[in-house]
Amino acid sequence: MPQPSANESSPPQGQAVHNLMTVKETAEYLRIPLPTVYYLVQRGQLPAIQIGGRWRVKKDMLDRDILRNQEEGQPTVLVVDDDTGLQGMFKLFLKKQGFSRIVVGTGKEAIAAMQKQKFELCFLDLQLPDTTGDEIYKVAKDIQPAMPIVIITGYPDSQMLDNILKLGPVTVLKKPLKVEALQQTMQMLGHKLNEKAKRA
Repeated sequence: MPQPSANESSPPQGQAVHNLMTVKETAEYLRIPLPTVYYLVQRGQLPAIQIGGRWRVKKDMLDRDILRNQEEGQPTVLVVDDDTGLQGMFKLFLKKQGFSRIVVGTGKEAIAAMQKQKFELCFLDLQLPDTTGDEIYKVAKDIQPAMPIVIITGYPDSQMLDNILKLGPVTVLKKPLKVEALQQTMQMLGHKLNEKAKRA
């Protein structure tokens, strides 16, 4: 009895097959580090399924839910952090929650961005390659006094954080960051996350 050929036993090469991307393909497609994709998939932050023990990401849902064109009137968040893994997490998290976002890796870029447009919120890492986080905090408060700033740090006992706390109360997120911590922080600051999904 003839055995079925490879073509006969494999799924048809239709839209459903081409729609599924490997984790590596997803990392390249989104231009973020591979470990970040694994983390987001495992936390349910990306539209993925398991096939034969391997994750596959649904490209059409990714395009629709995360990479859709930014809508006019979206609140904009500034992220200042030179860690590429965290940059990728912020890009996906904020986009999925309906926020426009500007992600930069240096203090100079952050100041330039704040001078160009208004931000609803800023996430600021204390350890930057070109300056210190407390210096950027002071400049940010001069440029946009009403903008809430959330400090990101792996060193909560640092002198830089002490300098910032002397200027007033501030929200601090400790590294390594978790998606749940971001959600709680933004809810605490008054941003309604994913209201459309909750109403659906």
